[in-house]
Amino acid sequence: MFKKLLQTDESKTTILIRLMVGTVFLSEGIQKFLYPAQRGVGRFEGMGFPVPEFFGNFVGVFEILAGILILIGLLTRTGALTTFVIMTVAIVVTKIPIAFGESFGPFVVRDLSTYGFWSMAHEIRTDWAMWLGSLFLFIKGGGKWSIDLRWYKANE
Repeated sequence: MFKKLLQTDESKTTILIRLMVGTVFLSEGIQKFLYPAQRGVGRFEGMGFPVPEFFGNFVGVFEILAGILILIGLLTRTGALTTFVIMTVAIVVTKIPIAFGESFGPFVVRDLSTYGFWSMAHEIRTDWAMWLGSLFLFIKGGGKWSIDLRWYKANE
């Protein structure tokens, strides 16, 4: 099973997706601790998360770890699955309410000038790119310049 987790093709261009996804998540995770009121605990509180102190820090740690794993190409699929789950939750909690223009459950819709599909489409652009990038890496693995490929070849 571990071997299957490391398996990847030798595509040279996968590094571009790794750089995109890895740097965004590493940066966002660090910012949750540098600017907790705006991007960490405070943001999770504003979105309506129960126990925002836990969730803000929890997500920040996993964004940092997953970002590093993806950037160096170590257990890329594990890092990508983590970022895929984070983005799925982010889309459901923050973007779906914008589409309908109302809060649901404990999650509070942001105050925007317009709501509906086009407003959501604008707001979801980065989330969508990270979601698809994470899905790509989960399917393909780390590519040619990854530790995964080296370990896989060493254990063949």
